[in-house]
This record gives sequence, C-alpha cells and structure tokens, in this order.
Amino acid sequence: MLKEEPAPASGGEAASERVAKHLRAQILSGAIGPGERIRQEDIAEQFGLSRLPVREALRMLETEGLTELQANKGARVPHLSMSEVDVIYRMRESLEPLALGESLPLLDTADIERLGSIQSRIEANTDIQGFLDLDREFHLLSYSGCTVEPLSSYVVRLWNTTQHYRRAFIALSGPGRMWIVNAEHQLLLDAIVRRDVVDAGNILRGHIRRTRIELAQHPDIFGPGK
Repeated sequence: MLKEEPAPASGGEAASERVAKHLRAQILSGAIGPGERIRQEDIAEQFGLSRLPVREALRMLETEGLTELQANKGARVPHLSMSEVDVIYRMRESLEPLALGESLPLLDTADIERLGSIQSRIEANTDIQGFLDLDREFHLLSYSGCTVEPLSSYVVRLWNTTQHYRRAFIALSGPGRMWIVNAEHQLLLDAIVRRDVVDAGNILRGHIRRTRIELAQHPDIFGPGK
C-alpha cells in the first residue's frame, strides 16, 4: 500500500469522511490494488485516530464498491474474476443507458458545454491516470441529471468496482487505440447535444460492450482466481 500523508481535514469534515476520502483516492488511482488488504491499525496510526472512524470509513467505501469487509480478516479491495467483470459490464450495458436516458432531458447548456470541454481534454491527454479521471468525469457528468437515487448510486458503484480493469485495458490498448474511444465519445456527445435519448443509449451501450469484449481477450488482466 502506497504511504502518503493524509490531507488535512477541512472545516466540519468528520474523521471517517477524511479517511474515506483518502482511501477512495488511493484505490481509484491504483495505489491500493485488487485483493490488497487494508489494515485498520495502520490507517488509524497514519491519521492519529482510533479504529472506530477507520471502520466507519471502510463501511462507507464498501457501499461504494471499493472495499469488502470479511469476518475475522478485515478489509480489502475486491478482486474480481474475468466472469464477474463480464457480468458487471453486462449490468453496465443495461443500467447506464437507462441512467443517461433519465439524465439527458435535465442536462442544461452549461453541462453540455462542460462535456465538450472534458472531451477536448481527453483528446489532448497522454497518460493513463489522466484519461481515467477525465473519462469518469465525462460519463458521470452525463448521468448527473438522473434523479432516481438507487439507479444513480448503483451506476457509480459499478464504475468503482471496474476501475482497475479499465486501467489495465487502457494500458494494454495503448495510445494507438484511443481514436476509437474518442470517436465513440464524439458520437455520444453529438446525440446528447441533439437530446436524442435513443441514439445516445445505443451508442453508450456499444461503447461499454466493446470494452467488455476486448477485456475478455486478455485473461491475464485478472490474475489468479479468488
């Protein structure tokens, strides 16, 4: 686990929220990888806290799909098999077009302009983590108008659980394949600008499906089974 100095607490930020924010960033950046254990005592010592707010933070992250708590074993970042990732991507193919369809009519002009700006930054980007951050921002912004809470929160959970595998996929694909991602994003952005829910949903579904199919060609990404 990468050691970093925790960020100072902002005004009114609870200790558990501060720990969760720190660990969330570490997991999403890949500094804490799938299957890696998170020792409560180490985190408590790092933050100068008791274990109680650390346990609370880990429970918060569990609801987000970033950690799993095991009886008598503590917490770890989930490690998914190829079959599990395939199923999760199939879930994304169904749920994300639905979230986008709910969101699209409620996106305002500023949201759409921001999507275009993010896509321009994606096309100018040259590193994997930068792409992952911007890609996440792009898609989650496109779903931000969805007011159906169980749907919107579950979509974020699915994104969290597949973050490591998107990183591995982009690393394997290399910069020579980024034109496909950018083309799909531009098609999606065009459908969003036109407020075409059907086109946007179909483009998004294909975008997610392509990643799922290409991931299946690289079983080495998933390592040994759980």
